Amino acid sequence: MANHTFSGKTVGVVEPQTLKLNLPPEGFRLEKGGVLPEIHVAYERCGMLTTSCDNVIFLCHALTGDAHAAGIRPGETKPSGWWEGMIGSGRGIDTDYYHVVCANILGGCKGTTGPSSINPATGRPYGSTFPPFTVGDIVTIQRLFLQQIGIQRLAAVVGGSFGGMQALEWAIRFPDAVDRSLVIASAASLNSQALAFDIIGRRAIVEDPDWQGGDYYNTGRAPVHGLAQARKLGHITYLSQAMMDDKFGREKRPEWLQADDAFHAESKRMFRTYFQVESYLQYQGEKFTARFDANSYLHITHAMDEYDLAERFNSLETAFKPIRARLLVVALSGDWLFTPEQSTDIVKALLHEDKRVTYCHLEAPAGHDAFLTDIDELHRIVHAFLPWVGAPQSSANVAKPALAEYDVILGMVPPKSRVLDLGCGDGTLLTRLERDRQARGTGVEIDVGCMIRATDAGHDVLLEDIDDGLAMIPDNTFDVAVLGETLQVMRRPRFVMRQILRVAREAIVTFPNFGYGPVRAQLLLQGRMPKRGPLPFEWYDTPNIHLFTLRDFLLLCQDEGLSVKDVCALPGGFCSRLLLGLGAKNFAAERVVARVGRKA
Repeated sequence: MANHTFSGKTVGVVEPQTLKLNLPPEGFRLEKGGVLPEIHVAYERCGMLTTSCDNVIFLCHALTGDAHAAGIRPGETKPSGWWEGMIGSGRGIDTDYYHVVCANILGGCKGTTGPSSINPATGRPYGSTFPPFTVGDIVTIQRLFLQQIGIQRLAAVVGGSFGGMQALEWAIRFPDAVDRSLVIASAASLNSQALAFDIIGRRAIVEDPDWQGGDYYNTGRAPVHGLAQARKLGHITYLSQAMMDDKFGREKRPEWLQADDAFHAESKRMFRTYFQVESYLQYQGEKFTARFDANSYLHITHAMDEYDLAERFNSLETAFKPIRARLLVVALSGDWLFTPEQSTDIVKALLHEDKRVTYCHLEAPAGHDAFLTDIDELHRIVHAFLPWVGAPQSSANVAKPALAEYDVILGMVPPKSRVLDLGCGDGTLLTRLERDRQARGTGVEIDVGCMIRATDAGHDVLLEDIDDGLAMIPDNTFDVAVLGETLQVMRRPRFVMRQILRVAREAIVTFPNFGYGPVRAQLLLQGRMPKRGPLPFEWYDTPNIHLFTLRDFLLLCQDEGLSVKDVCALPGGFCSRLLLGLGAKNFAAERVVARVGRKA
Protein backbone atom coordinates (compact mmCIF):
# COMPACT_ATOMS: atom_id res chain seq x y z
CA MET A 1 0.00 0.00 0.00
CA ALA A 2 1.11 3.54 -0.66
CA ASN A 3 0.29 6.88 0.85
CA HIS A 4 -3.05 8.03 -0.48
CA THR A 5 -4.99 11.27 -0.41
CA PHE A 6 -8.56 10.27 0.28
CA SER A 7 -11.61 11.84 -1.22
CA GLY A 8 -13.98 13.53 1.15
CA LYS A 9 -13.59 16.46 3.46
CA THR A 10 -11.75 17.11 6.67
CA VAL A 11 -13.82 17.59 9.79
CA GLY A 12 -12.91 21.27 9.95
CA VAL A 13 -12.13 23.08 13.20
CA VAL A 14 -12.23 21.03 16.40
CA GLU A 15 -12.17 22.50 19.90
CA PRO A 16 -9.96 20.82 22.53
CA GLN A 17 -12.00 20.37 25.70
CA THR A 18 -11.35 19.19 29.24
CA LEU A 19 -13.80 17.60 31.66
CA LYS A 20 -13.37 17.02 35.39
CA LEU A 21 -14.90 13.68 36.29
CA ASN A 22 -17.55 13.50 38.97
CA LEU A 23 -15.82 11.13 41.39
CA PRO A 24 -16.98 9.96 44.82
CA PRO A 25 -15.46 11.78 47.82
CA GLU A 26 -12.87 9.04 48.27
CA GLY A 27 -11.66 9.51 44.69
CA PHE A 28 -11.03 6.88 41.98
CA ARG A 29 -9.44 3.66 43.22
CA LEU A 30 -7.10 2.12 40.68
CA GLU A 31 -6.82 -1.64 40.16
CA LYS A 32 -3.32 -1.71 41.67
CA GLY A 33 -4.55 -0.05 44.86
CA GLY A 34 -3.66 3.62 44.33
CA VAL A 35 -6.19 6.43 44.49
CA LEU A 36 -6.57 9.55 42.37
CA PRO A 37 -8.55 12.27 44.20
CA GLU A 38 -9.52 13.98 40.93
CA ILE A 39 -9.26 13.21 37.24
CA HIS A 40 -9.43 15.56 34.28
CA VAL A 41 -9.98 14.18 30.78
CA ALA A 42 -8.90 16.05 27.64
CA TYR A 43 -10.97 15.23 24.57
CA GLU A 44 -12.12 16.32 21.14
CA ARG A 45 -15.26 15.48 19.19
CA CYS A 46 -16.53 15.98 15.65
CA GLY A 47 -19.46 14.97 13.45
CA MET A 48 -23.17 15.41 14.03
CA LEU A 49 -24.63 13.68 17.08
CA THR A 50 -28.09 12.15 16.66
CA THR A 51 -30.79 13.03 19.17
CA SER A 52 -30.69 9.45 20.47
CA CYS A 53 -26.87 9.47 20.73
CA ASP A 54 -26.72 6.15 18.88
CA ASN A 55 -24.05 7.07 16.31
CA VAL A 56 -21.03 7.60 18.57
CA ILE A 57 -17.63 6.13 17.70
CA PHE A 58 -14.96 6.30 20.38
CA LEU A 59 -11.32 6.30 19.26
CA CYS A 60 -8.65 4.77 21.49
CA HIS A 61 -5.28 6.26 20.64
CA ALA A 62 -1.95 4.47 20.59
CA LEU A 63 0.97 4.70 23.01
CA THR A 64 2.05 8.30 22.42
CA GLY A 65 -1.12 9.65 20.80
CA ASP A 66 -3.59 12.21 22.07
CA ALA A 67 -7.17 13.35 21.62
CA HIS A 68 -6.46 15.19 18.36
CA ALA A 69 -7.32 12.48 15.84
CA ALA A 70 -8.58 14.75 13.06
CA GLY A 71 -9.34 18.33 12.13
CA ILE A 72 -7.89 21.80 12.53
CA ARG A 73 -7.20 23.11 16.00
CA PRO A 74 -7.80 26.80 16.74
CA GLY A 75 -4.85 28.83 15.49
CA GLU A 76 -3.79 26.20 12.95
CA THR A 77 -4.12 26.57 9.20
CA LYS A 78 -4.35 22.93 8.14
CA PRO A 79 -5.50 19.57 9.57
CA SER A 80 -3.02 17.97 11.94
CA GLY A 81 -4.73 14.92 13.47
CA TRP A 82 -2.94 11.60 13.86
CA TRP A 83 -5.59 9.76 11.78
CA GLU A 84 -6.54 12.52 9.40
CA GLY A 85 -7.03 10.28 6.35
CA MET A 86 -9.45 7.99 8.20
CA ILE A 87 -11.87 10.52 9.68
CA GLY A 88 -14.10 12.98 7.83
CA SER A 89 -16.92 13.27 5.33
CA GLY A 90 -16.77 10.32 2.93
CA ARG A 91 -13.80 8.71 4.68
CA GLY A 92 -13.41 5.43 6.53
CA ILE A 93 -15.03 6.82 9.67
CA ASP A 94 -17.59 9.00 7.93
CA THR A 95 -18.56 12.06 9.96
CA ASP A 96 -21.67 12.45 7.80
CA TYR A 97 -22.95 9.43 9.76
CA TYR A 98 -20.96 9.31 12.97
CA HIS A 99 -20.13 11.46 15.95
CA VAL A 100 -16.47 10.77 16.75
CA VAL A 101 -14.99 11.21 20.21
CA CYS A 102 -11.34 10.77 21.18
CA ALA A 103 -9.86 11.32 24.66
CA ASN A 104 -6.29 11.41 25.93
CA ILE A 105 -5.72 8.35 28.13
CA LEU A 106 -5.07 8.23 31.84
CA GLY A 107 -1.39 8.83 32.57
CA GLY A 108 -0.91 10.85 29.41
CA CYS A 109 0.59 14.30 29.09
CA LYS A 110 -1.88 15.91 26.70
CA GLY A 111 -4.47 17.20 29.13
CA THR A 112 -5.69 14.08 30.92
CA THR A 113 -4.47 13.52 34.47
CA GLY A 114 -0.97 12.02 34.48
CA PRO A 115 2.39 12.27 36.26
CA SER A 116 2.94 15.87 35.14
CA SER A 117 -0.47 16.97 36.48
CA ILE A 118 -0.80 18.87 39.74
CA ASN A 119 -1.50 16.73 42.77
CA PRO A 120 -4.28 18.63 44.60
CA ALA A 121 -2.95 17.36 47.93
CA THR A 122 0.47 19.00 47.47
CA GLY A 123 0.02 21.67 44.81
CA ARG A 124 2.98 20.19 42.94
CA PRO A 125 3.25 17.76 39.99
CA TYR A 126 2.68 14.13 40.94
CA GLY A 127 6.05 13.01 39.55
CA SER A 128 7.23 9.91 41.40
CA THR A 129 4.04 9.72 43.47
CA PHE A 130 1.73 9.10 40.53
CA PRO A 131 0.15 5.67 41.15
CA PRO A 132 0.52 2.78 38.69
CA PHE A 133 -2.52 1.94 36.59
CA THR A 134 -3.78 -0.71 34.18
CA VAL A 135 -5.42 -0.83 30.77
CA GLY A 136 -8.59 -1.66 32.69
CA ASP A 137 -8.27 1.64 34.58
CA ILE A 138 -7.80 3.52 31.30
CA VAL A 139 -10.97 2.01 29.82
CA THR A 140 -13.04 2.46 32.98
CA ILE A 141 -12.17 6.15 33.04
CA GLN A 142 -13.09 6.42 29.36
CA ARG A 143 -16.45 4.87 30.21
CA LEU A 144 -17.03 7.30 33.12
CA PHE A 145 -16.09 10.22 30.89
CA LEU A 146 -18.50 9.20 28.12
CA GLN A 147 -21.34 8.67 30.58
CA GLN A 148 -20.73 12.12 32.02
CA ILE A 149 -21.09 13.75 28.59
CA GLY A 150 -24.33 11.83 28.02
CA ILE A 151 -23.16 8.84 25.94
CA GLN A 152 -24.29 5.48 27.30
CA ARG A 153 -23.67 3.23 24.31
CA LEU A 154 -21.14 3.19 21.47
CA ALA A 155 -21.86 2.30 17.87
CA ALA A 156 -18.20 1.30 17.76
CA VAL A 157 -14.93 1.57 19.61
CA VAL A 158 -11.87 1.75 17.36
CA GLY A 159 -8.22 1.37 18.26
CA GLY A 160 -4.89 0.61 16.62
CA SER A 161 -1.75 -0.71 18.32
CA PHE A 162 -2.09 -0.01 22.07
CA GLY A 163 -5.46 1.50 21.22
CA GLY A 164 -6.50 -1.93 19.93
CA MET A 165 -5.83 -3.39 23.36
CA GLN A 166 -8.17 -0.78 24.79
CA ALA A 167 -10.80 -1.65 22.15
CA LEU A 168 -10.58 -5.31 23.19
CA GLU A 169 -10.88 -4.35 26.84
CA TRP A 170 -13.98 -2.27 26.07
CA ALA A 171 -15.68 -5.28 24.45
CA ILE A 172 -14.85 -7.49 27.45
CA ARG A 173 -15.40 -5.05 30.32
CA PHE A 174 -18.51 -3.28 29.04
CA PRO A 175 -20.19 -5.81 26.69
CA ASP A 176 -23.58 -4.08 26.85
CA ALA A 177 -22.14 -0.69 25.91
CA VAL A 178 -20.42 -1.54 22.59
CA ASP A 179 -22.00 -2.62 19.29
CA ARG A 180 -18.75 -3.09 17.37
CA SER A 181 -15.08 -3.19 18.29
CA LEU A 182 -12.31 -2.61 15.73
CA VAL A 183 -8.93 -4.01 16.79
CA ILE A 184 -6.25 -2.92 14.33
CA ALA A 185 -2.59 -4.03 14.34
CA SER A 186 -2.85 -5.09 17.96
CA ALA A 187 -2.77 -8.12 20.27
CA ALA A 188 -4.11 -9.58 23.50
CA SER A 189 -0.59 -9.18 24.97
CA LEU A 190 2.86 -8.12 23.84
CA ASN A 191 5.27 -10.78 22.63
CA SER A 192 8.65 -11.17 24.30
CA GLN A 193 10.50 -9.19 21.62
CA ALA A 194 8.18 -6.21 22.01
CA LEU A 195 8.56 -6.47 25.79
CA ALA A 196 12.33 -6.39 25.42
CA PHE A 197 12.27 -3.13 23.45
CA ASP A 198 9.99 -1.51 26.05
CA ILE A 199 12.17 -2.72 28.93
CA ILE A 200 15.32 -1.27 27.37
CA GLY A 201 13.49 1.97 26.59
CA ARG A 202 12.38 2.40 30.20
CA ARG A 203 15.89 1.65 31.47
CA ALA A 204 17.25 4.37 29.19
CA ILE A 205 14.93 6.86 30.90
CA VAL A 206 15.40 5.84 34.54
CA GLU A 207 19.18 5.63 34.13
CA ASP A 208 19.33 9.18 32.78
CA PRO A 209 20.60 11.25 35.74
CA ASP A 210 18.15 13.99 34.83
CA TRP A 211 15.21 11.69 35.57
CA GLN A 212 15.83 12.38 39.27
CA GLY A 213 13.63 9.53 40.44
CA GLY A 214 10.71 10.96 38.50
CA ASP A 215 10.69 14.37 40.26
CA TYR A 216 12.30 16.46 37.54
CA TYR A 217 9.45 18.94 37.01
CA ASN A 218 10.35 22.58 37.70
CA THR A 219 14.04 21.70 38.15
CA GLY A 220 15.21 22.98 34.79
CA ARG A 221 16.39 19.49 33.86
CA ALA A 222 14.45 16.63 32.31
CA PRO A 223 15.55 13.17 31.08
CA VAL A 224 15.43 14.17 27.42
CA HIS A 225 18.41 11.98 26.53
CA GLY A 226 16.87 8.84 28.00
CA LEU A 227 13.46 9.63 26.50
CA ALA A 228 15.02 10.20 23.06
CA GLN A 229 16.80 6.84 23.29
CA ALA A 230 13.55 5.13 24.23
CA ARG A 231 11.80 6.73 21.27
CA LYS A 232 14.55 5.66 18.88
CA LEU A 233 14.19 2.07 20.04
CA GLY A 234 10.42 2.23 19.74
CA HIS A 235 10.56 3.79 16.31
CA ILE A 236 12.64 0.91 14.97
CA THR A 237 9.77 -1.44 15.83
CA TYR A 238 7.23 0.70 13.96
CA LEU A 239 8.94 0.16 10.58
CA SER A 240 9.59 -3.09 8.73
CA GLN A 241 13.04 -4.07 7.53
CA ALA A 242 11.84 -3.69 3.94
CA MET A 243 10.62 -0.17 4.67
CA MET A 244 13.90 0.80 6.34
CA ASP A 245 15.93 -0.67 3.47
CA ASP A 246 13.80 1.20 0.95
CA LYS A 247 13.85 4.46 2.91
CA PHE A 248 17.50 4.50 4.04
CA GLY A 249 19.50 1.50 2.85
CA ARG A 250 23.12 2.23 3.67
CA GLU A 251 22.98 5.75 2.30
CA LYS A 252 24.98 8.41 4.11
CA ARG A 253 23.95 11.98 4.80
CA PRO A 254 25.88 14.27 2.40
CA GLU A 255 25.95 17.33 4.64
CA TRP A 256 27.51 15.27 7.45
CA LEU A 257 30.19 13.99 5.09
CA GLN A 258 30.96 17.58 4.04
CA ALA A 259 30.99 19.02 7.57
CA ASP A 260 34.04 20.71 9.14
CA ASP A 261 36.88 18.97 10.95
CA ALA A 262 35.42 19.68 14.39
CA PHE A 263 32.21 17.83 13.46
CA HIS A 264 34.18 14.83 12.20
CA ALA A 265 36.33 14.80 15.32
CA GLU A 266 33.25 14.85 17.55
CA SER A 267 31.59 12.11 15.48
CA LYS A 268 34.68 9.97 15.85
CA ARG A 269 34.85 10.57 19.60
CA MET A 270 31.15 9.67 20.03
CA PHE A 271 31.31 6.72 17.61
CA ARG A 272 28.65 8.28 15.39
CA THR A 273 28.23 7.16 11.80
CA TYR A 274 27.08 9.18 8.80
CA PHE A 275 24.28 6.81 7.83
CA GLN A 276 20.91 8.34 6.96
CA VAL A 277 19.20 5.96 9.36
CA GLU A 278 21.17 7.40 12.30
CA SER A 279 20.19 10.92 11.27
CA TYR A 280 16.56 9.86 11.01
CA LEU A 281 16.48 8.25 14.44
CA GLN A 282 18.22 11.24 16.01
CA TYR A 283 15.58 13.53 14.50
CA GLN A 284 12.73 11.33 15.73
CA GLY A 285 14.16 11.25 19.24
CA GLU A 286 14.65 15.01 19.44
CA LYS A 287 11.18 15.71 18.04
CA PHE A 288 9.57 13.33 20.52
CA THR A 289 11.14 14.92 23.61
CA ALA A 290 9.54 18.23 22.64
CA ARG A 291 6.02 16.78 22.84
CA PHE A 292 6.01 13.95 25.36
CA ASP A 293 6.72 13.41 29.04
CA ALA A 294 9.16 10.75 30.24
CA ASN A 295 7.10 9.71 33.26
CA SER A 296 4.02 9.27 31.05
CA TYR A 297 6.08 7.06 28.76
CA LEU A 298 7.19 4.94 31.73
CA HIS A 299 3.67 4.49 33.12
CA ILE A 300 1.89 3.83 29.82
CA THR A 301 4.45 1.35 28.46
CA HIS A 302 4.39 -0.47 31.80
CA ALA A 303 0.58 -0.75 31.68
CA MET A 304 0.80 -1.99 28.08
CA ASP A 305 3.50 -4.55 28.93
CA GLU A 306 1.46 -5.97 31.80
CA TYR A 307 -1.72 -6.31 29.73
CA ASP A 308 -2.21 -10.04 29.17
CA LEU A 309 -5.74 -11.34 28.67
CA ALA A 310 -4.73 -15.01 28.57
CA GLU A 311 -2.91 -14.69 31.90
CA ARG A 312 -5.72 -12.70 33.52
CA PHE A 313 -8.51 -15.07 32.48
CA ASN A 314 -6.44 -18.28 32.12
CA SER A 315 -7.22 -18.37 28.39
CA LEU A 316 -8.27 -16.07 25.56
CA GLU A 317 -11.43 -18.13 25.14
CA THR A 318 -12.47 -17.41 28.72
CA ALA A 319 -11.54 -13.74 28.32
CA PHE A 320 -13.85 -13.41 25.31
CA LYS A 321 -16.90 -15.12 26.80
CA PRO A 322 -18.61 -11.85 27.86
CA ILE A 323 -18.23 -10.20 24.43
CA ARG A 324 -21.44 -9.31 22.60
CA ALA A 325 -20.03 -6.86 20.07
CA ARG A 326 -19.09 -7.71 16.50
CA LEU A 327 -15.33 -7.50 16.09
CA LEU A 328 -13.10 -6.49 13.21
CA VAL A 329 -9.51 -7.70 13.64
CA VAL A 330 -6.93 -6.32 11.20
CA ALA A 331 -3.34 -7.58 10.86
CA LEU A 332 -0.58 -6.02 8.75
CA SER A 333 1.83 -8.23 6.82
CA GLY A 334 4.97 -6.20 7.60
CA ASP A 335 4.18 -5.71 11.30
CA TRP A 336 6.69 -7.41 13.57
CA LEU A 337 5.65 -5.50 16.69
CA PHE A 338 2.08 -6.80 16.73
CA THR A 339 2.37 -9.81 14.45
CA PRO A 340 -0.36 -11.30 12.23
CA GLU A 341 -0.05 -14.51 14.27
CA GLN A 342 -1.18 -12.60 17.37
CA SER A 343 -4.22 -11.36 15.47
CA THR A 344 -5.13 -14.86 14.34
CA ASP A 345 -4.89 -16.02 17.97
CA ILE A 346 -7.59 -13.48 18.78
CA VAL A 347 -9.73 -14.65 15.86
CA LYS A 348 -9.38 -18.33 16.79
CA ALA A 349 -10.49 -17.66 20.35
CA LEU A 350 -13.43 -15.53 19.21
CA LEU A 351 -14.58 -18.24 16.79
CA HIS A 352 -14.20 -20.84 19.51
CA GLU A 353 -16.60 -18.83 21.65
CA ASP A 354 -19.04 -18.37 18.73
CA LYS A 355 -18.48 -14.62 18.54
CA ARG A 356 -19.02 -12.60 15.39
CA VAL A 357 -15.66 -11.63 13.91
CA THR A 358 -14.32 -10.30 10.63
CA TYR A 359 -10.60 -10.67 9.96
CA CYS A 360 -8.33 -8.95 7.45
CA HIS A 361 -4.68 -9.69 6.79
CA LEU A 362 -3.59 -6.71 4.71
CA GLU A 363 -0.43 -6.35 2.68
CA ALA A 364 1.45 -3.54 4.41
CA PRO A 365 5.19 -3.77 3.76
CA ALA A 366 5.81 -0.49 5.62
CA GLY A 367 5.32 -2.21 8.99
CA HIS A 368 3.35 -1.41 12.12
CA ASP A 369 2.88 2.30 11.46
CA ALA A 370 1.09 1.49 8.19
CA PHE A 371 -2.24 1.57 10.04
CA LEU A 372 -1.67 5.32 10.44
CA THR A 373 0.03 6.19 7.17
CA ASP A 374 -0.73 3.73 4.36
CA ILE A 375 -4.43 3.12 4.81
CA ASP A 376 -6.09 2.97 1.41
CA GLU A 377 -7.52 -0.55 1.83
CA LEU A 378 -7.90 -0.15 5.59
CA HIS A 379 -10.18 2.86 5.28
CA ARG A 380 -12.42 0.95 2.84
CA ILE A 381 -12.62 -2.01 5.22
CA VAL A 382 -13.42 0.19 8.22
CA HIS A 383 -16.06 2.02 6.18
CA ALA A 384 -17.67 -1.29 5.17
CA PHE A 385 -17.60 -2.79 8.67
CA LEU A 386 -19.25 0.12 10.45
CA PRO A 387 -23.07 -0.05 10.55
CA TRP A 388 -25.56 1.96 8.46
CA VAL A 389 -23.13 3.21 5.82
CA GLY A 390 -23.31 0.20 3.49
CA ALA A 391 -26.29 -1.52 1.95
CA PRO A 392 -26.61 -5.29 1.35
CA GLN A 393 -25.62 -6.35 -2.13
CA SER A 394 -28.32 -7.56 -4.50
CA SER A 395 -28.17 -10.95 -6.19
CA ALA A 396 -29.79 -9.51 -9.32
CA ASN A 397 -26.53 -9.60 -11.27
CA VAL A 398 -25.61 -13.18 -10.38
CA ALA A 399 -25.47 -15.46 -13.42
CA LYS A 400 -28.42 -17.83 -13.83
CA PRO A 401 -26.33 -21.01 -13.42
CA ALA A 402 -25.01 -19.68 -10.13
CA LEU A 403 -28.54 -18.86 -8.99
CA ALA A 404 -29.59 -22.40 -9.85
CA GLU A 405 -26.69 -23.71 -7.75
CA TYR A 406 -27.70 -21.42 -4.91
CA ASP A 407 -31.25 -22.79 -4.96
CA VAL A 408 -29.90 -26.32 -4.63
CA ILE A 409 -27.52 -25.30 -1.83
CA LEU A 410 -30.34 -23.57 0.03
CA GLY A 411 -32.32 -26.79 -0.09
CA MET A 412 -29.41 -28.73 1.42
CA VAL A 413 -28.75 -26.36 4.35
CA PRO A 414 -30.88 -27.07 7.44
CA PRO A 415 -32.64 -24.01 8.88
CA LYS A 416 -30.78 -21.95 11.48
CA SER A 417 -27.45 -23.62 10.70
CA ARG A 418 -24.07 -22.08 11.30
CA VAL A 419 -22.62 -21.88 7.77
CA LEU A 420 -19.09 -21.26 6.48
CA ASP A 421 -18.99 -20.04 2.86
CA LEU A 422 -15.54 -20.68 1.40
CA GLY A 423 -14.83 -18.30 -1.44
CA CYS A 424 -17.85 -16.20 -0.49
CA GLY A 425 -17.33 -13.49 -3.14
CA ASP A 426 -19.54 -10.48 -2.49
CA GLY A 427 -21.65 -12.38 0.03
CA THR A 428 -24.65 -13.05 -2.21
CA LEU A 429 -25.04 -16.67 -1.08
CA LEU A 430 -24.58 -15.66 2.57
CA THR A 431 -27.33 -13.08 2.16
CA ARG A 432 -29.71 -15.69 0.77
CA LEU A 433 -28.82 -18.23 3.45
CA GLU A 434 -29.49 -15.71 6.20
CA ARG A 435 -32.70 -14.48 4.58
CA ASP A 436 -34.21 -17.77 3.40
CA ARG A 437 -32.78 -20.31 5.86
CA GLN A 438 -32.23 -18.06 8.90
CA ALA A 439 -28.65 -19.31 8.85
CA ARG A 440 -25.77 -17.54 10.52
CA GLY A 441 -22.97 -17.26 8.04
CA THR A 442 -19.25 -16.51 7.91
CA GLY A 443 -17.30 -16.17 4.69
CA VAL A 444 -13.70 -16.84 3.70
CA GLU A 445 -12.44 -14.76 0.76
CA ILE A 446 -9.02 -14.02 -0.68
CA ASP A 447 -9.94 -10.98 -2.80
CA VAL A 448 -10.04 -7.78 -0.76
CA GLY A 449 -12.58 -6.10 -3.06
CA CYS A 450 -15.03 -9.00 -2.71
CA MET A 451 -14.37 -9.14 1.02
CA ILE A 452 -15.21 -5.45 1.38
CA ARG A 453 -18.48 -5.89 -0.54
CA ALA A 454 -19.44 -8.88 1.59
CA THR A 455 -18.60 -6.99 4.78
CA ASP A 456 -20.57 -4.01 3.51
CA ALA A 457 -23.53 -6.36 3.13
CA GLY A 458 -23.29 -7.11 6.85
CA HIS A 459 -21.45 -10.44 6.79
CA ASP A 460 -18.54 -11.71 8.87
CA VAL A 461 -15.62 -12.51 6.56
CA LEU A 462 -12.10 -13.86 7.01
CA LEU A 463 -9.76 -12.32 4.42
CA GLU A 464 -7.37 -15.21 3.82
CA ASP A 465 -6.77 -17.93 1.28
CA ILE A 466 -8.78 -21.02 2.08
CA ASP A 467 -5.83 -22.96 3.50
CA ASP A 468 -4.93 -20.24 6.04
CA GLY A 469 -8.56 -19.27 6.61
CA LEU A 470 -9.42 -22.82 7.65
CA ALA A 471 -6.31 -23.13 9.82
CA MET A 472 -7.56 -20.42 12.19
CA ILE A 473 -10.98 -22.03 12.67
CA PRO A 474 -11.42 -24.43 15.61
CA ASP A 475 -12.84 -27.93 15.15
CA ASN A 476 -16.62 -28.30 14.73
CA THR A 477 -17.26 -24.56 14.66
CA PHE A 478 -19.84 -24.81 11.85
CA ASP A 479 -22.74 -27.06 10.96
CA VAL A 480 -22.20 -26.74 7.22
CA ALA A 481 -19.33 -25.52 5.05
CA VAL A 482 -20.00 -24.54 1.43
CA LEU A 483 -17.20 -24.79 -1.13
CA GLY A 484 -18.55 -23.32 -4.34
CA GLU A 485 -16.72 -23.93 -7.64
CA THR A 486 -13.40 -23.84 -5.79
CA LEU A 487 -12.12 -27.37 -5.11
CA GLN A 488 -10.64 -27.61 -8.60
CA VAL A 489 -8.43 -24.53 -8.03
CA MET A 490 -7.01 -25.77 -4.71
CA ARG A 491 -3.39 -26.90 -4.63
CA ARG A 492 -4.27 -29.76 -2.24
CA PRO A 493 -7.91 -30.79 -2.73
CA ARG A 494 -7.72 -33.82 -0.43
CA PHE A 495 -6.22 -31.74 2.38
CA VAL A 496 -8.87 -29.04 1.87
CA MET A 497 -11.66 -31.60 2.12
CA ARG A 498 -10.18 -32.90 5.36
CA GLN A 499 -9.94 -29.41 6.78
CA ILE A 500 -13.49 -28.52 5.74
CA LEU A 501 -14.85 -31.54 7.56
CA ARG A 502 -12.71 -30.73 10.56
CA VAL A 503 -14.34 -27.33 11.01
CA ALA A 504 -17.86 -28.38 9.91
CA ARG A 505 -19.99 -31.50 10.32
CA GLU A 506 -21.08 -31.43 6.69
CA ALA A 507 -19.78 -29.95 3.45
CA ILE A 508 -21.63 -28.85 0.35
CA VAL A 509 -19.23 -28.91 -2.59
CA THR A 510 -20.01 -27.60 -6.07
CA PHE A 511 -17.75 -28.14 -9.06
CA PRO A 512 -17.68 -28.25 -12.86
CA ASN A 513 -17.91 -31.86 -14.05
CA PHE A 514 -15.08 -32.76 -16.40
CA GLY A 515 -17.02 -35.91 -17.31
CA TYR A 516 -19.79 -33.86 -18.94
CA GLY A 517 -20.67 -35.22 -22.41
CA PRO A 518 -19.82 -32.12 -24.51
CA VAL A 519 -16.49 -31.82 -22.67
CA ARG A 520 -15.66 -35.42 -23.55
CA ALA A 521 -16.75 -34.80 -27.15
CA GLN A 522 -14.46 -31.79 -27.53
CA LEU A 523 -11.51 -33.78 -26.24
CA LEU A 524 -12.37 -36.74 -28.50
CA LEU A 525 -13.22 -34.88 -31.69
CA GLN A 526 -10.94 -31.82 -31.49
CA GLY A 527 -8.15 -33.15 -29.33
CA ARG A 528 -8.18 -29.94 -27.29
CA MET A 529 -8.88 -29.02 -23.71
CA PRO A 530 -12.47 -27.83 -23.48
CA LYS A 531 -13.37 -24.18 -23.24
CA ARG A 532 -17.08 -23.87 -22.58
CA GLY A 533 -19.69 -23.30 -19.89
CA PRO A 534 -18.18 -23.67 -16.42
CA LEU A 535 -14.72 -24.15 -17.98
CA PRO A 536 -14.34 -20.84 -19.83
CA PHE A 537 -10.54 -20.51 -19.78
CA GLU A 538 -7.76 -21.49 -22.15
CA TRP A 539 -5.65 -24.34 -20.74
CA TYR A 540 -2.64 -22.02 -20.23
CA ASP A 541 -4.65 -19.35 -18.43
CA THR A 542 -6.99 -21.36 -16.23
CA PRO A 543 -7.14 -21.28 -12.43
CA ASN A 544 -8.47 -24.85 -12.58
CA ILE A 545 -5.46 -26.98 -11.72
CA HIS A 546 -7.27 -30.18 -10.65
CA LEU A 547 -10.02 -30.97 -13.13
CA PHE A 548 -12.08 -34.01 -12.16
CA THR A 549 -15.36 -35.79 -12.81
CA LEU A 550 -18.29 -36.63 -10.61
CA ARG A 551 -17.02 -40.21 -10.44
CA ASP A 552 -13.56 -38.98 -9.37
CA PHE A 553 -15.15 -36.98 -6.56
CA LEU A 554 -17.19 -39.95 -5.35
CA LEU A 555 -14.05 -42.11 -5.30
CA LEU A 556 -12.22 -39.43 -3.28
CA CYS A 557 -15.05 -39.46 -0.76
CA GLN A 558 -14.85 -43.25 -0.61
CA ASP A 559 -11.09 -43.18 -0.06
CA GLU A 560 -11.49 -40.57 2.70
CA GLY A 561 -14.26 -42.53 4.40
CA LEU A 562 -16.84 -39.79 3.83
CA SER A 563 -20.56 -40.28 3.65
CA VAL A 564 -22.14 -38.90 0.45
CA LYS A 565 -25.54 -37.74 1.63
CA ASP A 566 -26.86 -36.11 -1.53
CA VAL A 567 -25.76 -35.42 -5.11
CA CYS A 568 -27.55 -32.97 -7.39
CA ALA A 569 -26.48 -33.04 -11.04
CA LEU A 570 -27.19 -29.79 -12.86
CA PRO A 571 -27.76 -30.26 -16.59
CA GLY A 572 -26.32 -28.05 -19.31
CA GLY A 573 -29.29 -28.27 -21.68
CA PHE A 574 -32.28 -30.29 -22.91
CA CYS A 575 -30.32 -33.40 -23.88
CA SER A 576 -28.56 -33.35 -20.53
CA ARG A 577 -31.89 -33.35 -18.74
CA LEU A 578 -33.03 -36.38 -20.74
CA LEU A 579 -29.84 -38.27 -19.91
CA LEU A 580 -30.16 -37.37 -16.24
CA GLY A 581 -33.58 -38.93 -16.31
CA LEU A 582 -31.89 -42.15 -17.42
CA GLY A 583 -29.45 -41.95 -14.48
CA ALA A 584 -26.32 -40.98 -16.46
CA LYS A 585 -25.20 -38.31 -13.98
CA ASN A 586 -21.49 -38.40 -14.75
CA PHE A 587 -22.16 -37.93 -18.47
CA ALA A 588 -25.12 -35.51 -18.25
CA ALA A 589 -24.10 -33.17 -15.39
CA GLU A 590 -22.45 -29.91 -16.40
CA ARG A 591 -22.16 -28.93 -12.74
CA VAL A 592 -22.49 -30.93 -9.54
CA VAL A 593 -23.65 -30.02 -6.04
CA ALA A 594 -22.75 -32.69 -3.49
CA ARG A 595 -23.42 -32.86 0.24
CA VAL A 596 -20.98 -34.99 2.19
CA GLY A 597 -20.23 -35.63 5.83
CA ARG A 598 -18.07 -37.61 8.18
CA LYS A 599 -19.17 -41.15 8.89
CA ALA A 600 -20.21 -41.80 12.46
